[in-house]
Amino acid sequence: QQQLVESGGGLVQAGGSLRLSCAASGRTFSDYAMGWFRQVPGKEREFVAAITRSAGSTSYVDSVKGRFTISRDNGKNTVYLQMNGLKPEDTAVYYCAVSPGLLPRKSYEYTYWGQGTQVTVSS
Repeated sequence: QQQLVESGGGLVQAGGSLRLSCAASGRTFSDYAMGWFRQVPGKEREFVAAITRSAGSTSYVDSVKGRFTISRDNGKNTVYLQMNGLKPEDTAVYYCAVSPGLLPRKSYEYTYWGQGTQVTVSS
């Protein structure tokens, strides 16, 4: 089993930045691809970004390309999401998750999830 704990969320003005962190424990972190998703009430969980086991490749939803950057430190068992140029529509609960896949974009490809961290962007 894999335990994931997100941190770094908060309230920020439009145009600002936040860096989310997700600390993993339990299984060998470098054996898994990692992803970030987000969800607002009443809507399905949305893919945001993913990174391969070795951090050699990344994938992003179009709406965050050029603004968000996913990275990982396998020595620290941590994945990050650097969010710049935040917009009110980025407001959501952000979740990290682990997957045995290569570079998955679908929520069903992920096996373990964190509890989420709230990001609120004011206009």
